[in-house]
Amino acid sequence: MKKIVKLGIIGLGARGETLLATLFEFNREEVLVSAICDVKQERIDKFHQIMKDHDYPLATAYTDYRQLIASDDVDAVLIPTSWNSHLRIAEEAMRNGKYAGIEVGGASSLDELWHLVRAAESTGVSCMMLENCCYGRNELLSLNLARQGLFGELIHCSCGYEHDLSEMAHLGNREEREVHNFRRNCDLYPTHGIGPLAKILRINRGNRFMTLTSTASKGRGFAKEAEKAGRGHVVYNIGDVITTVIKCANGETITMTHCVSLPRPYSRDFRVQGTKGLFLEDTKSVFIEGISTTREEIDVAGNPYTVHEWTPVEEVYEKYDHPIWKKFRENIVGGHGGMDALTLSAFCDAVRNHTPTPIDVYDCAAWMSLTCLSEESIAMGSMPVAVPDFTDGKWIYETVGCPGKWSLDEVYDED
Repeated sequence: MKKIVKLGIIGLGARGETLLATLFEFNREEVLVSAICDVKQERIDKFHQIMKDHDYPLATAYTDYRQLIASDDVDAVLIPTSWNSHLRIAEEAMRNGKYAGIEVGGASSLDELWHLVRAAESTGVSCMMLENCCYGRNELLSLNLARQGLFGELIHCSCGYEHDLSEMAHLGNREEREVHNFRRNCDLYPTHGIGPLAKILRINRGNRFMTLTSTASKGRGFAKEAEKAGRGHVVYNIGDVITTVIKCANGETITMTHCVSLPRPYSRDFRVQGTKGLFLEDTKSVFIEGISTTREEIDVAGNPYTVHEWTPVEEVYEKYDHPIWKKFRENIVGGHGGMDALTLSAFCDAVRNHTPTPIDVYDCAAWMSLTCLSEESIAMGSMPVAVPDFTDGKWIYETVGCPGKWSLDEVYDED
């Protein structure tokens, strides 16, 4: 019988509800939400009602998160609070000996990231970003293909967060996302894209981000939507398209795009390209030498040339699906197509066994720093900006942070 992991949830908004719903759907016998916290009593009451409706034990409720993280009835905390508060709370949780699971979004300053790193280093407990896209099917497929050498030597990657959220300008209530888009000009939401790529490129484990440049287009999308909603002329600081280029220590380049204010289908613009092939999200396909079709044709001048054909990703799942998805694909549960359940399982297993989390504090710091660094580059006319080495040199050694089935560094086929 596995030890029951007792979780506290701090921040009971929409994301907190999604996490709770996912926890209802898997391993109830192994994970218990023993405490909840929010400054608004109505949210606490709502969570208690949801728990009653699901015949779930009522969690102890707090309005002060400090009391929750001091509780002996909590092993770890999930912190789906605002982008400006979750890092501070995570730091305090670790200093109280609690593992901290933080949500995605970029940082506002490098200082708060250094505080997070030092808290983890001095206490020996982990902070894990609950970056669920790292456990996406195609992201893990690409990790598997890369580790098997099928892409060859990695050369270039791209990623992004391209999602039409322009209707937030209709609200006018300055909620979390809108207020950051209103005040700031940067890549606010880098981790969905950069997280999986960082793992594939071994960032912090034999490689690291060295420098970046970032450029913002003019911004018109949010203003258009605000006017449509009758709010008049509202000026948002953020550009409609933010383009960031990162150079890595081992020579790879990454292009990162943020676009949330213009009409378009959703995309994470995920691309992994090497000397032998690539995966491309927007075509839902791969090209791999020796696997994909290649044929010779003759042009109108009689000269031979080679034609490479895409292989639909569905055709490579059976052989190259990551072991996690081979086991999981027939019984998907939880939010975001099952990614939430996988991420929470990985976090809870680390808490249960008191082992490193597959996304550690150095990952959190490196990925989240791209927001404030892109902000700095844009403010200086797209000047290059150095990315700090949050590992203090430990990145030089190629290591595996979390051996086992949940690893995002290597691929393990374990039950």
